[in-house]
Amino acid sequence: METNITAQHFPMIVPGASADNEPMEVFAPFDGSLIATVDRADGTAVNHALETAYGLFRNRDAWLSPARRIEILNSAAAIMRERREELALEAAREGGKPLIDSLVEVDRAIDSIRLCVDTLRNQAGREIPMNINEASAGRLAFTRHQPVGVVVAFSAFNHPLNLIAHQVGPAVAAGCPVIVKPAEATPLSCMRFVKLLQEVGLPNGWCQALLTTDLEVAAALATDRRVGFFSFIGSPRVGWMLRSQLAPGTRCSLEHGGAAPVIIDADADLEAALPLLAKGGFYHAGQVCVSVQRVFADQQIALQLAERLAILAKSLKVGDPTKPDTEVGPLIREAEVNRVDEWVQEAIEGGARLLSGGKALSNGCFAPTVLYDPPPDARVSTQEIFGPVICVYPFEDVDTAIDMANDLPYAFQAAVFTRDLETALRVSTRLDASAIMVNDHTAFRVDWMPFAGLRESGLGIGGIPYTMADMQIEKMIVIRSKELD
Repeated sequence: METNITAQHFPMIVPGASADNEPMEVFAPFDGSLIATVDRADGTAVNHALETAYGLFRNRDAWLSPARRIEILNSAAAIMRERREELALEAAREGGKPLIDSLVEVDRAIDSIRLCVDTLRNQAGREIPMNINEASAGRLAFTRHQPVGVVVAFSAFNHPLNLIAHQVGPAVAAGCPVIVKPAEATPLSCMRFVKLLQEVGLPNGWCQALLTTDLEVAAALATDRRVGFFSFIGSPRVGWMLRSQLAPGTRCSLEHGGAAPVIIDADADLEAALPLLAKGGFYHAGQVCVSVQRVFADQQIALQLAERLAILAKSLKVGDPTKPDTEVGPLIREAEVNRVDEWVQEAIEGGARLLSGGKALSNGCFAPTVLYDPPPDARVSTQEIFGPVICVYPFEDVDTAIDMANDLPYAFQAAVFTRDLETALRVSTRLDASAIMVNDHTAFRVDWMPFAGLRESGLGIGGIPYTMADMQIEKMIVIRSKELD
């Protein structure tokens, strides 16, 4: 790998803790150049972070008022707007998402922080009915929101800024001290965001950021009894394992991946559908948990659709993610390029027809690939590809397509393209998914909507208002008075 001697160093953001081990090296996925080093926390540093966060939570006099939280978040959003291009360029460099899409990610992150403010401004308790029988006479009951406790958040690499905004922003808004562990491949956007929060006035200790020396130390952080809520975005293997080890009483949410299905009816508007499918499948080189992956198309149009999709795939500009005209960037690591290539070759050997791509373009980039009718037991058909590969399968009737789409242990977002309302409703009702997009791709999302992986795809509901609700308790207060008779 090429080495850049001017690489920036990022210390862990844990007040009073020090790192006595080798820092993590962060490489640009496009060309392998060293872009930064980041300190790693051992067990002592992790315990120090937990002591700091838990101490803040237990000291009710130190809690930040809603007004102060709103001020901090509004100031953070304003500074992010000022630094939009810088944040996007750095996110593109470390994560590989093309600059045009990284700019959109920064805009989403800013909006996510504003959504935290909006949710906090409009959040209200409720009155519980009393005085309706003899037992409840003379009483008034109402609820208020309070922080659940210390939040520990483990994040993923594919949206290095907006995922952090989705985990840290709601914690700050809810009044929870938060410790965030970004992905090892993309920790820099997280570190910049946390420093920005401190810059606008978030007191030390309320948001700490660190990488850990190993999985054992990370597990100790997540499973500590002082953790009130554990937020995880990443692989199912690690997420479900950590959930099984959480301390009694720790709430959690898990966001894993899927193998998003799309059903294309014979009457679908292909002119409208094709660019949406290409965007949904090749955005960020397919490294999105709801990327278009399995497209089930009526046999009358399936091959035509696949061939036209391949033409779009071949037209995409693949390369340096920091360039303004790049449309598809690299995969996060060279090992992922090799894995995707192995899966694609396996499918071709099993009988899939290769219509575009099917090869590595460099150590970092894989060509946008369209496969027609891969074997149902191939890994591209049964597992999350997390690469720039779309598979198209012909079907005879829509119920068969629904059965094929549902024949995996994942259930996240799905889509159907049709001009017929009855077909749209039938598919939407019968597909196993938490959200169905009609005449849109599976990766559609705005940050105030619920976002939930079902079955092996996750646990709980994401989206700013829903995450804030998870990070709070609704405390009921009952007042007894003769004046209430």
